[in-house]
Amino acid sequence: MPTPSTTSAVSRGFPLVVLAALCWGTSGVSARIVTDRTDLGPLDIAWHRMAVGAAVLLAGYLFTRHRRPSSAVPLTRPLAVRLGLVGAGLAAYQLAFFAAVEEAGVSVSTLVALGLAPLLIALGAAALGHGRPDRATLVTLAVALVGLGLLVGLTAGASAGTAVLLGALLASGSALGYAVVTLAGGGVPAGVPVTLTGFVGGALLLTPVALAAGLRLTTEPVALATLLYLGVVPSAAAYALFFRGLQTVPGAVAGIVTLLEPVTATALATAFLGERLPLGALAGGLLVLAAVAGLYLRRPAVAEHEALAEHEAVAEPHG
Repeated sequence: MPTPSTTSAVSRGFPLVVLAALCWGTSGVSARIVTDRTDLGPLDIAWHRMAVGAAVLLAGYLFTRHRRPSSAVPLTRPLAVRLGLVGAGLAAYQLAFFAAVEEAGVSVSTLVALGLAPLLIALGAAALGHGRPDRATLVTLAVALVGLGLLVGLTAGASAGTAVLLGALLASGSALGYAVVTLAGGGVPAGVPVTLTGFVGGALLLTPVALAAGLRLTTEPVALATLLYLGVVPSAAAYALFFRGLQTVPGAVAGIVTLLEPVTATALATAFLGERLPLGALAGGLLVLAAVAGLYLRRPAVAEHEALAEHEAVAEPHG
């Protein structure tokens, strides 16, 4: 019979991914606050986010290293490739996302970036031989994408133009970077500081590019505080939660759950930036929420089914 610990192991990562998505939903509005108060561009904001996040994660790692087990995971070539992909994906994802926000605004950029991500993750997982998502997950993905289609279509329809098109293309690149992070990070063994390694690697990749482009800094109090917030909450803290959740939540499911990010971003942009949405777009947001809620309610049942199948396989006589 399935044990409570098995069900808990599958389900406990779900709230962590949800909380990470809600934190990420504040990134677009934060970037707009910075750009409205300073002359910082997308590359400057992305670099600040990665650098602050890396510094916070490194400080936390050094502060807590005596509490962790001394056994180290060997750095094999496949693991090094995965960690390299996480760092490169993070850097590309941040830069493309903030560039999209500058072109098309918070709502459309976040909706396109995170709307495409679950589909790219599902396709990538299948291409890598991780198996096709089950029927219920595919239905949930379809419902979530319909909801995002309503959000994107009705939102962009009111402001069509080259800026929206360019922003959507940049957001698509951001989705690709996010999918790479999710697929590569999901295979990193427990005990490896994947969040720290990813942010340090991403910051190192962005630094020469930012310096070559003329990195801009700021001392404006609100903008500086917002940049620090970007590096600490939706970066260091949120990605630590996300990668911890990926240890028990499949990448395809995590991709659907993180659709809460565009819903959160759209709500904040509507409330604080005046990016008004039609009633039908709000209905699309409710569909996304319903899809995520359905996934959450279904996870314990899936855990019991998988545990029962494993139990029967072990109990089956061999030879």
